[in-house]
Amino acid sequence: MIDGLLFDKDGTLFDFRVSWGRWAQTFLTRIASDAAHARRLGRAIGFDLDTGAFAPDSPVIAATAADIAAALAPEMPGVSVADLTDRIDASAAQAPMSEAVPLRPLLSALRDQGLRIGLATNDSELPARQHLANHGLTDCFDFISGYDSGHGAKPGPGMCLAFARQLGLRPSRVAMVGDSRHDLEAGRAAGMRTVAVLTGIAKREELAPHADVVLADIGAIPGWLSSLEA
Repeated sequence: MIDGLLFDKDGTLFDFRVSWGRWAQTFLTRIASDAAHARRLGRAIGFDLDTGAFAPDSPVIAATAADIAAALAPEMPGVSVADLTDRIDASAAQAPMSEAVPLRPLLSALRDQGLRIGLATNDSELPARQHLANHGLTDCFDFISGYDSGHGAKPGPGMCLAFARQLGLRPSRVAMVGDSRHDLEAGRAAGMRTVAVLTGIAKREELAPHADVVLADIGAIPGWLSSLEA
């Protein structure tokens, strides 16, 4: 019933709070003029430097690097959004990611079942590829797309449809797997199944209306797939 799985990256493959909390602390401190400025930058993107917590509407959760840069720009006079976007991409590529579950065994097992595997992230493609490479995962993916890869950003369906088109899959036989409404809305708009996971910021009650199933993490996907065949 499922021929392909299209994964979001942050909050899905990688634990969002651990991975991006560390990045935000380091990046904002580096570009700020002093501690008070760093806190203002944090507030601009919904991040509390003192607690390491993201607000539910933080653009870091599901928006693009350009969106994050636009939110920071008013607190960075004399620095363009384009320059800030470049700085974010360069820093994000080096961000240490924390795997939500052991990824290579899981992805290898899914591929061994004949499933095609893709990545669709609102991160830029370059840091997305770097994160996969850092964890030795690039060869597990048949398709890798960021918001800047030419297919648009989520919640638009462009990346989802491109995955299905390039691999010759029927969208109805693909599942979009993600931790945010953007992921699930993109999958639904493309005519795909939608699988929500709880390794991001959004809670079950927010995701459930937009998902065919809500799982604790992507490690539960093999069990879900087996239940479809029962």
